[in-house]
Amino acid sequence: MTEQTQTEELVPAQTAAEPVRAPEQPAKPKKSRKPLLRGIARWTAAVLVCGGVGAGTAMGITAMDRTDVPGLATESDGRWKYPKLSLPALPADAPRPFTEGNDGEIHHADLRKLLLPAPAGATVDPKLDGGWVGLDSYLALMKEKDRGEVKEELADSALRHVAARGWTMPDGTTTRIHLLRFSSVAFSEAYKDESVREVSAQVRRLPDGVESAEIDTSTQGVDVPYLSVYSYEEKAPYGPEQTRWAYIQAGDTLAVVTQTRKGGALTVPFQQTVALQAQLLG
Repeated sequence: MTEQTQTEELVPAQTAAEPVRAPEQPAKPKKSRKPLLRGIARWTAAVLVCGGVGAGTAMGITAMDRTDVPGLATESDGRWKYPKLSLPALPADAPRPFTEGNDGEIHHADLRKLLLPAPAGATVDPKLDGGWVGLDSYLALMKEKDRGEVKEELADSALRHVAARGWTMPDGTTTRIHLLRFSSVAFSEAYKDESVREVSAQVRRLPDGVESAEIDTSTQGVDVPYLSVYSYEEKAPYGPEQTRWAYIQAGDTLAVVTQTRKGGALTVPFQQTVALQAQLLG
């Protein structure tokens, strides 16, 4: 209902013989203009004072360094400074792993170029410099008693290549990334499923030196289409070092990201490293 319609219902209709007349209003006494002028003067003075204070505050903030202004500090949140990332070129007519026609979800790019580069300030492990490595390099992450059985399993799972990169940061955090490429997504997922099952049951495949683990929720926000991420952290009490690790299942390739640090592996660089490695594989 419109405002006009409401008004017509509330006001009785008038006939032609009864014209509408405005009621007579009593004459209003004239007021002196002096109080009004005094009020205007007071408000003008107040506005001028406030304007001066505001201008002074603005000039003060402009003259300060950003880190000196409360609430505008730009202190580091613990993230590492990685180089600018880009996907490697593909061979002619080769599709991306998750595009139509690539049912095996195969990464046709050079696996070594899908490894996350080391961040600024890192000391690169010369044995894990981003090139091809033997299977024993990956198995060395596990307890010695588990290596033989896992090696036999991988021999039966059509594992094709392993590439790896490792580095150590000034704070002592050691990172190792292994990319395992299988002949198809089926073999990659099968190995991932078995690894997750055994780690969750605390049976095998725990990192060397880790006695018990729990799910690490810090990477739950890592959301890359078609990829799955499973993260774990060493449960307290632990020794002088703590380990976090993650499996990133991406089509035919499984990435294993491991970080170890004396006193406790930090959340932010682990989450950042997992997220960036996942993006390179997606």
